[in-house]
Amino acid sequence: MRFTVRHLTRYGYSAPVRLGPQRLRLSPRPEGVTLHSAEIAVTPAPVTRVDRTDVWGNPLTRLTFGRKTRELVIESRFTLDTHAPAPLVEALPALPWPVAAPAAFLPAEPVAPEVAAFAASLAAATRGRAGDFLAALNETLFTRTDRHIRLTGNAQSPAETLATAKGACRDLTMLFIAAARTQGIPARFVSGYQAEAESVDGRRHLHAWPEVWLPGQGWRGYDPTHGVAVTDGHVALCVAPGQAGTLPLEGGFRGPEVTTTLDYEVVIDTTDRAAD
Repeated sequence: MRFTVRHLTRYGYSAPVRLGPQRLRLSPRPEGVTLHSAEIAVTPAPVTRVDRTDVWGNPLTRLTFGRKTRELVIESRFTLDTHAPAPLVEALPALPWPVAAPAAFLPAEPVAPEVAAFAASLAAATRGRAGDFLAALNETLFTRTDRHIRLTGNAQSPAETLATAKGACRDLTMLFIAAARTQGIPARFVSGYQAEAESVDGRRHLHAWPEVWLPGQGWRGYDPTHGVAVTDGHVALCVAPGQAGTLPLEGGFRGPEVTTTLDYEVVIDTTDRAAD
């Protein structure tokens, strides 16, 4: 599928401010895509720009600025083709899996008992078959959760999402990750774009979904917001063990008694390459 994406972010300041270093995660990850063009335009012009890869393999752009400004405008554009992964091979070890690499994507702290019990019940219902467990987890979260868009704030706890059966895409992602990890399946948080519009008015936003690491098959994505496996309808910008480290823009500013405004626009055009 061909994606053409434009992501505009505009911060306004009530008085001139001095911008601190800004870190951008707006460039697509290279796996499973063919990139045709990409650019990031910034106003005011940065003094320095360094493009590198972070510890999780994400493209990261670091900017520094000189003069004071009353606005910061960042516009990312890219065009790429996505490629669907090969079909899953069912020859996977029975659940639960023993602790194994990549350990960074296994639980760093205890998972809530109710989340562990929820995952255990699904594992029992699918007779320990990892592929069936993941499909059932994905479908269960999709069918039982009242999904909504929440533009600000961190993900709520997996236990809260499970108990209330309400959440945004990042909440479902964190619950999926926690449930998978209780069965020894390494899982990570992904932030990016999707082909499907999130709301009835067609306004686009960043999206979140989980990926799991399967022996011999690598990382595979699931989208509990829609109850589907990730194929060629998603574009990943960044991954991390959790939501931390996946924000598209991080940075600060210095200025006395300054109020800020934030506006953004995401435009996503897609074309099924098979139809070309």
